Amino acid sequence: NKKKELVHAEIMLPSHAPPGYADRATLWNAVEAVENQWNSQLARRIVLAFPVEVPKEQYLSMIKEFCQEQFVSKGMIADFAIHDKGDGNPHAHILLTLRAMDEHGKWLPKARKVYDLDENGERIRLSSGNWKCHKENTVDWNDQKYAEIWRHSWETITNRYLEAAGRPERVDLRSFERQGIQQIPTVHLGPAAHQMEKRGVETFLGNLNRDIRAVNSLMQSIRSAIRGLQRWIADLNEKKQLLLDALEKAKEPTLSDLLVDYFNLRNEQRSDWSSKAQIKCTARDLAEVMQAVDYLKAHSLNTVEDLNAAIKDLSQTAAPLRKQLKQNENRMRSIAQIKDATAIHAKLKSIHDTFIKMNFKLTKDAYAAQHKEELDTFNKAVRTLMKLNGSTAVDFSALDAEFSALQSSSAELRAQLETLQPDVSALKNIRKYIDMVLNKQQLSAPGGKMPEKESVLKQLEQFQQKKSHHKTTSTTPNREESL
Repeated sequence: NKKKELVHAEIMLPSHAPPGYADRATLWNAVEAVENQWNSQLARRIVLAFPVEVPKEQYLSMIKEFCQEQFVSKGMIADFAIHDKGDGNPHAHILLTLRAMDEHGKWLPKARKVYDLDENGERIRLSSGNWKCHKENTVDWNDQKYAEIWRHSWETITNRYLEAAGRPERVDLRSFERQGIQQIPTVHLGPAAHQMEKRGVETFLGNLNRDIRAVNSLMQSIRSAIRGLQRWIADLNEKKQLLLDALEKAKEPTLSDLLVDYFNLRNEQRSDWSSKAQIKCTARDLAEVMQAVDYLKAHSLNTVEDLNAAIKDLSQTAAPLRKQLKQNENRMRSIAQIKDATAIHAKLKSIHDTFIKMNFKLTKDAYAAQHKEELDTFNKAVRTLMKLNGSTAVDFSALDAEFSALQSSSAELRAQLETLQPDVSALKNIRKYIDMVLNKQQLSAPGGKMPEKESVLKQLEQFQQKKSHHKTTSTTPNREESL
């Protein structure tokens, strides 16, 4: 139950607040007494997640440091509770007061009237006879800038505790888009859908999240492979001149030549192996290298520049597909949110309409208090619909048609991305074989020692010299001892 989940609860007061407000009932009764409007906001609620990598006994110091720095020092009262039911989701709930206090602990107004002045510093009279004025908040705690400030503060505190615990993990509370991460966020399920999914019942939002995760996985796989190939090409270009010097060639070796030379070198290194081992390893190397050579020939890839161009083409082909796929999935998420908000709107509209029709203030205030959660949820659904749909009237036929079209488009885009996978796989294999030639520490020497830094390059040079010598003398030189 909830009490078993509660780890710690505490109220932190600024220095000028009445000590009696350390009692939860006293505090919130006082808040309700001063908030006499039916639609007054009593508190601000914040939920924080604790990293499981930080020792649990440090959670209290983390949240107290955060509350003191960001809220209590500014004059707010912070009522927090730490919860942990052992499901890997330790978290805290914070309730913050919204009114400032004077030095005697008396609640101050949230806003004050300010008269507008003309260019001469005089009040402006309206046609109604009243003075033109506007309201100004007495404190700026409702400014949206604080959401960013508070997130950054919690991020800083969390990362400092992770570092103190010797953990490599770090948190970043910015959105994927602001972090530059090309990943589609999933949709919040909500408690009802979450429970249905836990029971094995598929839901619309659950299926959408599974599609989003599959798309993210596919895009990440292709993106990582292409980036790896691009980094490798950059490194390969740096090593190309070194390889030319080592082999004393007047022209750049082709990729196929490098693979064949390595295959021949490997065969010579195994000359003192047993016949069975030689046959087995030679057959394996031959199959792998020839498959890579065939791909190079089939795609007319002869030089490092050719390979670089092929990888660039692959990246340019994949980039617009990933971009359009992300746009599709984001719009599908919005459609899902519109449908969810519409269902909530329809479910709670009767409660809202009943409230609107009430005329007597006391009855209306009592009804608002009794149905506060439903009214807040209804208003949130209205805001979502206005933001994403522009109206509370939803054309489900149009949305369903659009969603279906987006699904078809996304399926086609995923299919196009998947057709790139064979080329990505082939280029990764070619990279591996070229790296086998360029790797300066490829083979282990007898006795467990690693070869010298330039051993592979030296062996390639020696092998080329021996081939040239064999052509002129028709004799076979003594094989140097293998590394």
